[in-house]
Amino acid sequence: MTFATPEWLLALLVVPAVVAVHIAARRRRARRSKELAAQGLLVRDPGRRQGWRNLPFTLFVAALALLAVAVARPMATVKTPRLQATVILAMDVSNSMGAKDVKPSRIGAAELAARDFVRDQPSSVKLGVVAFGPSALIVQTPTFDHPTVLRAINDLSLGGGTSLATGILTSLDAIAGKTLKVNDRALNEDNSNEVNIGYFGGATIVLISDGEDTSQTNPVTMARLASSAGVRIQTIGVGTVAGTTVQIGGFSVATALDPQTLEDVAKVTNGSYHLVEDRAAVRDVSQTIDLHFTVVSEYIQISAIFVVAAMLFLAVGALLSVLWFGRVM
Repeated sequence: MTFATPEWLLALLVVPAVVAVHIAARRRRARRSKELAAQGLLVRDPGRRQGWRNLPFTLFVAALALLAVAVARPMATVKTPRLQATVILAMDVSNSMGAKDVKPSRIGAAELAARDFVRDQPSSVKLGVVAFGPSALIVQTPTFDHPTVLRAINDLSLGGGTSLATGILTSLDAIAGKTLKVNDRALNEDNSNEVNIGYFGGATIVLISDGEDTSQTNPVTMARLASSAGVRIQTIGVGTVAGTTVQIGGFSVATALDPQTLEDVAKVTNGSYHLVEDRAAVRDVSQTIDLHFTVVSEYIQISAIFVVAAMLFLAVGALLSVLWFGRVM
């Protein structure tokens, strides 16, 4: 058990203070009784069971302690089965994504598609965002907080070349929740099936890019690694095959969509390739997300249990006090 507001547990300090006051009062009454008995003004009932006299007060103190715990908002951990999935949006933020052969630009179209995808997802889907160019960065770890994911998409900026393989590997890191150790030599020899990074069945990478790769690592090889880990890659192409030019450092650089690379990446993971302009097809990607049952730990507040128990103790204590002493403590 944990507490949402543990600082309120300090209220338990009231309990020993109340007990101390009660003991002091009992001692004063005992001294007074002795004095009255010595004067013949008080006759004790020898048949009265003195041991039970403290029960009402004990119940009162227990109720006070329970209420103090209740205001600290105790939380219980409950294991519950839940349908959920993890999806990483891998966003190409290389310089070529600034090209305007699609409206308003490649990155603009990519962000629009990503935002639409996020809005289409049910609350049971954890979403994360990876931005990749020559390197890659997890800009949003997987979360059920979809508005936070939308803000992460809006904050992307462009720069550098493109490494699809790095984008895929960093997306796998985001899914695994740690930096995966990959044998580069095995990958370079295209032995990706022999590299064991664990199994993450049900996870999906939605890779949005123009597919124009400028790195030395084959993205298809990295896609095979993802497939061996049970991760499907859905690719969304941004741009046109005819291409255009983009200004980089004062130079005009030709750039064009490479659909073949994106198709190959998707194919080896049993995924599919779509053009960003095909809104219906991109929306259909949502239907391919593999929701699966998993056991998750959830916290539920159980203050009510402590409050009900405290009320019960108070009621019993008050009843006993009236029956035995003719008054409430």
